[in-house]
Amino acid sequence: MASERLLKDIEFIVELDKMKSILRQTTLIDKSRRENDAEHSWHISVMAMVLSEYANERVDLFKVIKMLLVHDLVEIYAGDTFCYDKKGNSDKKERELKAADKIFGMLSEDKAIEMRELWDEFEEMKTKEALFAASMDRLQPIFSNYFSGGGTWTKFGITKAEVHKRVAPLEKSSTELWEFTLKLIDDAVDRGYISDTPVLS
Repeated sequence: MASERLLKDIEFIVELDKMKSILRQTTLIDKSRRENDAEHSWHISVMAMVLSEYANERVDLFKVIKMLLVHDLVEIYAGDTFCYDKKGNSDKKERELKAADKIFGMLSEDKAIEMRELWDEFEEMKTKEALFAASMDRLQPIFSNYFSGGGTWTKFGITKAEVHKRVAPLEKSSTELWEFTLKLIDDAVDRGYISDTPVLS
């Protein structure tokens, strides 16, 4: 007979399937549909493997990947909040904290503590691993938008200043990737994907 611990683990794993149904605003590069949270988490984890050599400081890659795999699990209950949605972001933290309690609370205490600590560290962005993980999380939509011909940037009239602010953690974690991304953003402005006009408050 299966132990209570194993049954909890299986229940958690089955619950994670819901990640595949959480749609993000970002579309696939081929523009055929919106990507889901599971695809996003996979993509940025592979990005971390490929791009970690460009980090300013050597990072614990295994820890970075674990953070990237758990950082959006809360969206199973809190939903995905579009990063440029000011209204949606007003109560995002509250919704996600409640969701974190619920999703990680499904696990045995030791596993719940480990995953919650990884999630909290990612959210706080104070360690070099968390900064690099956050950089991957924010860089992937830039690639998606740029290589799809504007994507959500064009759809929602996003400005250069907003994109710079969003990807700011990258400046602290990788000078080389930051400089590359700035050139990409400038080219996106030249192509008309992003507005260079300041937002009027």
